[in-house]
Amino acid sequence: MILLLDLGNTRLKFALLDGAEFSHRGAFGWDADIAHELATLWASWPAPVRVVGASVVDPARETAVAVAAQKAFGLSPVWVRTPAQACGVTNAYAEPHRLGVDRFLALVDAHAAGRSPCVLASVGTALTLDALDADGRHLGGWIAPGPLLMQQSVLGATVQVRPGGAGAIRDLADNTADGLASGCWQACAALVDRFVERSAPLLGGHPTVTLGGGDAAVLAPLLEREVLLVPDTVLRGLAVWAKAHTETAKIA
Repeated sequence: MILLLDLGNTRLKFALLDGAEFSHRGAFGWDADIAHELATLWASWPAPVRVVGASVVDPARETAVAVAAQKAFGLSPVWVRTPAQACGVTNAYAEPHRLGVDRFLALVDAHAAGRSPCVLASVGTALTLDALDADGRHLGGWIAPGPLLMQQSVLGATVQVRPGGAGAIRDLADNTADGLASGCWQACAALVDRFVERSAPLLGGHPTVTLGGGDAAVLAPLLEREVLLVPDTVLRGLAVWAKAHTETAKIA
């Protein structure tokens, strides 16, 4: 079994990979006492033989999770850093390490699952968009604030925009709360639609469009096209990476 770790901006997600399936899963927000929560939960889990992680957070949080894994299982994580090429996927970035490892692993998952050519959208703290062709070539992408971060940015930069509570998404809002929520969510939806429109000719005309991230289910109905909701793309990409590198090590 392999313990997979996905250290995202909002929360830590993790799963035990047993063969081709996740036998155990969990997640904690960073506001939790991570060391205590992980020690309590992992005490009841089977011991893995390896720990593999992907991180977009600071070294301090990586270290806290690494210490917890060492205490629980006597293993230190192997952190995946974004390469120029791996698992059949070629990175478009001239400086490969500057592509977020979460985005690269989502590409790995999509390619391994046979979803390419495709557009991958992930909606969380940030909205990321990537194009992947049928041969596993990453063609590039866009990055923007996610809907909630966009709303926070407006509130932080204005004096008069002070809604009394969370707004609802409406076609035509008649109050500030709904206007702010609607504008930010619809802006993200329009960006996804525009990216698909621009990248489709390079992807054969009709690419699969996948949507992941914590806010995917809210954004999906706002899009002008049918999308495939794909959860846990980073963990699934990590599983592909971990298996491939185990096989490479055995051959070597």
